[in-house]
Amino acid sequence: MQQLQVIRLGTDEAVGFAAEELARYLGEATGEQPGVKAADAAPAVEPGGLWVGTFADFGDGLRHWPETGDAALDDAVFIETSGSAGIIAGSNPGSTLFAVYRYLRELGFRWVSPGREGDRVPAVSVEATAVRVAETASYRHRGICIEGAVSYENVRDVVDWSAKNGFNTYFTQFREAHTFFNRWYTHMKNPFLEPEPFPVERAREFKAWLTREIGKRGMVFHDVGHGWTCEPFGIPGLGWNDYEEPLSGEVTGYLAEVNGERKLWRKIPMNTNLCYSNPEVRRIVTDDIVQYARQHPEVDVIHFWLADGSNNQCECEECRKGRPSDFYVKMLNELDAKLTSEGLPARIVFLIYVDLLWPPEHEVIKNKERFILMFAPITRTYSRAFEAEEALPELPPYDRNKLEFPASVEANVAFLRAWQQMFDGDSFDFDYHYMWDHLKDPGYYAIARTLHRDVVNLADIGLNGLVSCQAQRTFLPHGLGMCLMGQALWDRTTDFDAFADDFFGAAFGPDGKATRAYMATLSALFDPPYLRGEKDSVSEESAAKFDSIPDAIERFRPVIQRNLGCDDPNLAQAWRYLDIHADMAAQLARALALRARGQNAEAHERWVALSEFVQKREMDVQPVLDVFEYVAILERLFPEPGA
Repeated sequence: MQQLQVIRLGTDEAVGFAAEELARYLGEATGEQPGVKAADAAPAVEPGGLWVGTFADFGDGLRHWPETGDAALDDAVFIETSGSAGIIAGSNPGSTLFAVYRYLRELGFRWVSPGREGDRVPAVSVEATAVRVAETASYRHRGICIEGAVSYENVRDVVDWSAKNGFNTYFTQFREAHTFFNRWYTHMKNPFLEPEPFPVERAREFKAWLTREIGKRGMVFHDVGHGWTCEPFGIPGLGWNDYEEPLSGEVTGYLAEVNGERKLWRKIPMNTNLCYSNPEVRRIVTDDIVQYARQHPEVDVIHFWLADGSNNQCECEECRKGRPSDFYVKMLNELDAKLTSEGLPARIVFLIYVDLLWPPEHEVIKNKERFILMFAPITRTYSRAFEAEEALPELPPYDRNKLEFPASVEANVAFLRAWQQMFDGDSFDFDYHYMWDHLKDPGYYAIARTLHRDVVNLADIGLNGLVSCQAQRTFLPHGLGMCLMGQALWDRTTDFDAFADDFFGAAFGPDGKATRAYMATLSALFDPPYLRGEKDSVSEESAAKFDSIPDAIERFRPVIQRNLGCDDPNLAQAWRYLDIHADMAAQLARALALRARGQNAEAHERWVALSEFVQKREMDVQPVLDVFEYVAILERLFPEPGA
């Protein structure tokens, strides 16, 4: 038998990491730890060993590589192996890592959740395998954006997991992402854990560590987004926090005039818009972005967003001469000119969101190569997926500070189409399936179907991918939707049913098929449109569904119980999570049944008991469930009577 050997080409860090990952996982699967050695040039003849590198490392003459629009931005993989010899290559260093994981997937590896407990490592004989893959990713943008409450380890593990599942982008959001770490370390929404102080300096340290993790995988690093309407003026923008310190008259004069006053919008700097018609405002903001780009060359894509508030645009005479999007585009052009003059290559994401859904009437983006359009339909329903509708509604008129935002998919797509009339450059969807909506589907099955259809249809509505703005710990009861998101973004022809069968088999073993059926049942009975508020809150029909859920759970309990002691520790852990989830789901169903019958006081009592149950079990489920988000989202369904 030929000795396993991994040979890496070139000196790129991501290629080196890819080679080390290949050797590590093959060692786990075979019991034979391959060596890794470096080579300066590709072999002139059929190689011995598993050679890892970029297409450019191997040279044009060795193979016919899959085509890409732009090899630096678009991912493609080429794999041709027979036994312990062959080529594993990608269009760029990050793609080379994808090629390694794609090869391992062909050997039976799966990564069903973040961390080592999510690894599914087969016992394989490499000598008995032959792999031939030549693929180009369906979409350029395939990413995850930090949200929720997280430890450093949570985010590190998600970055690691995401690359294994085909994601090429990570977005840290804010300058430090402090607010998300702070929620975890101070244990917001959990009085049963002892909080610890979390200074901004520690968040910066975490950010530096994450930057290295993103970089060594060759992933695209997105950054900031929030804070450009306050940080350049010396006002902290760490999160959605009240700010009580007095502002100077000069700074106050830069704020949007609303109802005759210039002040922080509801005391929150992050949500406060500015007087964008003021050239000095635009100068200060764009200068700050240029400075950030200069100081952070490691950032590939900088997000430049306006305030996170809505219906608080400036009402001064000059600002009324254009829509907010007109002044936004004017700033984008001014920013591009400054970045170009300094030779700074960072790409800039601009945001279509709430007030900015209405496109500009006067301004146009001059250098489309610099910019990426980000469509953020935060008010959409998740009861339907995006479709390439031929007939779209007309846009409602822009009515300053009196806007209503679209809920239907058709209305949202209509706004996107209006922007696409003036900008035909790069773009992606920035969506929220796993920010909160997954918690309105305790089976995690219906949301996975919607997400799959959304991803498949992105190309049809003119978008080149998805960056998911979401809680990081979204794997209880399972990670079907998350894994499917990565796969469908890589290959939009991915079949839902085939993938689901494969996923549940990998995640839960021989009882995977039964688990899939159980999750589909839970999703149907919990009726996500009801939890979304799209149905009457008092409904005997809904109550009857909720009544039936505890019985459905008990019918599945024997399957859970017989798998709790399985020999594979990772599988056993997956079933322990399901056991806890079953208790949570049964309690939630009983609370919802009371709510659906109008028994709000009793429903609230049930919810309090459930939230305490989950809070007390947080450390048991911490890797897979964001308890902060769980409580924050679901408690809205059960307000305290009289509150």
